[in-house]
Amino acid sequence: METEPNHIIQGSDGIMNEKTYRVLIVEDDKSISDLLCMNLSVAGYHCDAADDGKQAVQMIQASPYDLAILDIMLPEIDGFELYEYMREKHIPVIYLSAKNDIQSKVKGLRIGAEDYLTKPFEVLELLVRVEKVLKRNESRQNVYQMDSVTIHEKEHMVYLDGNSVELKPMEYSLLLMLVKHPNMVFSREQLLQEVWGDHYFGETRTVDNHIAILRRKLDLSEKIVTVHRVGYKLEVK
Repeated sequence: METEPNHIIQGSDGIMNEKTYRVLIVEDDKSISDLLCMNLSVAGYHCDAADDGKQAVQMIQASPYDLAILDIMLPEIDGFELYEYMREKHIPVIYLSAKNDIQSKVKGLRIGAEDYLTKPFEVLELLVRVEKVLKRNESRQNVYQMDSVTIHEKEHMVYLDGNSVELKPMEYSLLLMLVKHPNMVFSREQLLQEVWGDHYFGETRTVDNHIAILRRKLDLSEKIVTVHRVGYKLEVK
């Protein structure tokens, strides 16, 4: 099977940066968690793991994720309750659980999970489902609205008061990162890694310059807030 977990994004300096999907595994069985992370990493994904629901909440508040694979029977916060936190962060969910009764499957899918697999499972099947969920979510036309600013993600178009605003690739990617994670505080180092990629070795001042451009072009001086000695956040009330 061929998987295509990566995006190629052209940077403002003309360098082609590869963006890797970030997957969070929430599983209290370490052997299963290790197996998942190993195979996802081999397939080209960045994988982090939490062994209980409380830790998972802390992790999604600190870092953005493109997908979460959740067990249901978890310590602290179970998988069904944890889904609500994932939904707030717009993180699609695949359930991977030993609960194979129809009631649990129906509940998981009805509350909004993208897929539901039962244990024991085939790693190859899971990888295919991960790929399909990510592609499906990527292809959806997401429109974000902030006061007078509108972002059409699928078309990569940004409007201010109905008028098109031209953004360079890194300006657009930075804006989208902030918009998709409202009220989340990002350090400059985090934004460099997530937007410019691991292979960019410029200074954090690059982030400051791009933030200033977004504030000016989109009249977002009051929305994109500087967090003293940390970084930035998009403030949404």
